Amino acid sequence: MLNRANALLGANWTLHDLRHTAAYRMARDPELVLTDVQWVLGHAHLTATQIYVPAGRDEIVEAVQAHHQRQERLARVPTVPAAGYRALSLSDLFGGSW
Repeated sequence: MLNRANALLGANWTLHDLRHTAAYRMARDPELVLTDVQWVLGHAHLTATQIYVPAGRDEIVEAVQAHHQRQERLARVPTVPAAGYRALSLSDLFGGSW
């Protein structure tokens, strides 16, 4: 069947290629535990299965942008000292405006 599909598509995929594709897709499924993928693939060590979950460039850029957006939101929240602390004393100790 794979040979017929390859001939029809002009491809040269192997069963091993299909195994890698399946492993990659299963490992990236957020509802599938990586240890289950490990079991399906028959890997003795989880580290062998983890090669299928490296973050791609777009995912890394998205994560870094989300981090900076969170930091921006946190920076806008005014910090209020706990009751009993004088704002001037905290400013002298730590700098900034309290």
